[in-house]
Amino acid sequence: MEKGFNWMAGGPQGSGVDTAANIFGRACGYGGLYVYGRREYHSNIKGLHSYFHLRVSSNEVSANVNDVDMLAAFDAETVVRHISEIVPNGGIIVDQNQLDTKILEIPTLPIEFKSIFQEFMKENGIGTRLADLLEYVRNKGIHVFEVPYMELLKQIASKLNIRELNKITRMINVLTIGISFGLLGYDIGLVEKAIKDIFGEKPKIVEMNLLALEVAYDYAKNNFSKDFSYRLPERVVKEERIFLSGNQAVAIGKILGGCRVQTYYPITPAADESEYIEAHEVLSTKIPGVEVGVVVIQTEDEIAAINMALGAALAGARASTSTSGPGFSLMVEGLSWAGNNEVPVVITYYQRGAPSTGLPTRHGQDDLRFAVHAGHGEFPRIVLASGDIRECFYDAVNAFNYAERFQLPVIHLIDKALANSSQTFPVFDISSIKIHRGEILDEKMLDGIEYKRFAFTDSGVSPRVLLGTKNGVHWYTGDEHNEYGHISEEPHNRTKMMEKRMKKLEAVNREVPITEKINFFGEPNAKNMIVSWGSTKGAIVEALNELSREGYSVGFLQVRMVHPLPREYIKETLEKAERVIDIEMNYSGQLGGIITEKTGVLMDFQIVKYNGRPMTTTEVYNALKLVLDGRAPKRQVLTYGT
Repeated sequence: MEKGFNWMAGGPQGSGVDTAANIFGRACGYGGLYVYGRREYHSNIKGLHSYFHLRVSSNEVSANVNDVDMLAAFDAETVVRHISEIVPNGGIIVDQNQLDTKILEIPTLPIEFKSIFQEFMKENGIGTRLADLLEYVRNKGIHVFEVPYMELLKQIASKLNIRELNKITRMINVLTIGISFGLLGYDIGLVEKAIKDIFGEKPKIVEMNLLALEVAYDYAKNNFSKDFSYRLPERVVKEERIFLSGNQAVAIGKILGGCRVQTYYPITPAADESEYIEAHEVLSTKIPGVEVGVVVIQTEDEIAAINMALGAALAGARASTSTSGPGFSLMVEGLSWAGNNEVPVVITYYQRGAPSTGLPTRHGQDDLRFAVHAGHGEFPRIVLASGDIRECFYDAVNAFNYAERFQLPVIHLIDKALANSSQTFPVFDISSIKIHRGEILDEKMLDGIEYKRFAFTDSGVSPRVLLGTKNGVHWYTGDEHNEYGHISEEPHNRTKMMEKRMKKLEAVNREVPITEKINFFGEPNAKNMIVSWGSTKGAIVEALNELSREGYSVGFLQVRMVHPLPREYIKETLEKAERVIDIEMNYSGQLGGIITEKTGVLMDFQIVKYNGRPMTTTEVYNALKLVLDGRAPKRQVLTYGT
């Protein structure tokens, strides 16, 4: 299997782990390599353990694997937590000053972890210090690179005429980068370019970090490089590529898709998207001197966020809001109001570990049924689930098109794994972006007619006018209403109005191409058919490709439009298979249940994970292999991750 090279940086939250990973990923990208990275962090501001796993390859990669080839540890806890993931002949970069740390006295290690690790130490005869643990892994064929970080910092401080060392201790993250690339024999010029790009607006910081990089790089070359066999090859690349997170891809998709109002109340992992839009809210146009903008508003709560977006949509702006589970709960009344009044609004819903506050910064796919059914009563909506960072971009555009064409709320369902992963890939095809605003009447079209905002039509979609349009008088209310918008409780009108709204789902089924609802990979008539949705896509596709090379008959049906479900296509595809395997990041297999409910097709096997960490290619491959070889139970629960 194409494993690539796997680099992980870890340390206390706030110590520069993310910055180090971004420098590493960009530098690899500048050398023509593909990168896929996953960010993991605690739900506190500073101090607890965070890490970033980067997979680097000459070929495009779309998920992480279990292995770590090089662990860059900013502290002792990182070594302890990830020691079992390092492969034989891999390496650990560790601070020389940490060697005498008593493992079970590390204050940030939780009790649950300590009790398990204490047993591990006892079983393997490992002493109490970090140095004892490192000696244990040396005997397993893992290289340990003890770096005198404080001595290197003193050299840097001397060259910069800095007397107080504590002012530059944060630069350990860049020292770690220098050690890493020195060990790998990588072109330091590409790393320098990455540092300049990240700190470009701060010349003094750039200068300091370039010096730190040079000092650490030279130290590794002079002291360690012969001890490490891994090398990162550079590739000549003719195409343009980008390195983006899921949050950024959604933000760019919204901006280019015509979003002009974005509301939000801060919540992980959604807020990064709004902050990115805000940082790029003024846009140049092809007309000299003409700029347009996106209005980004942080509201007092999520109730205000959705209601403000609804008002903007009624006034004619492409409007959206972003949130996560707890925030979406507060938006539900506004969502129902939008359904009743046929308002084209987009809600970007970033799932995380639940229930309640749950795991605020961890992964989950627990909210599928909530997104499909949230709200009092029945009303049409579209639930669109992206499977990778590319889809995050294109679906962000499509969400606005669907909302305005069919005049309904669209829930763009993403998850923490997508939001906080970063990936290298060719730039988006901007030429494929089309804006479809649906049927909007202007002042001239309204001249001489009696306008009915909710006029009964064959498709259920009524021509709309924007608030303030002359002759476009109409009413919006939370109550049931007639064609004009006036409150009506008449039974005949109620029946017709309910049927009018719900007919929109038939229009969606009829008019949206199946290629925008479903992705299919592998053999069309495979004996073994996988169904899944969301960020599991990358790991499943990579595992499927390997299994196909090994001669197994496997197909993968990825559902992108979860509601309304393209049930006829799904039923026809799954009924051909001997085995149907449901893979999801929730306890109950929610998509599998919805498919059974809508099609009658049962799931033969279930592979689920709900520990707050994304699925890796390694564990998906292993679980599928058990199923295909006839050795698997009906339900497998995956548990990899720290």
